[in-house]
Amino acid sequence: MIEAHSKSRQQAEIAFMKVQTQFFSKNNAMEEVESVAQARDAKTLRLREERLAKELADRLSATRNLIAKRANTR
Repeated sequence: MIEAHSKSRQQAEIAFMKVQTQFFSKNNAMEEVESVAQARDAKTLRLREERLAKELADRLSATRNLIAKRANTR
């Protein structure tokens, strides 16, 4: 069934579809930006945890080495 609308109605429908498409495009863009930001934040947190763990391991190793060196000099 084909509905015949006036020319002004057809133009209004086309204009509405364009606005609606722009709205959904902006929405998708915002979702993509938020997704990238969440991924970046998760990676930053993971790298920070890894760095802190490495720093702790390095400190413990240095302390053990110092204790061993002192024990050997006695």
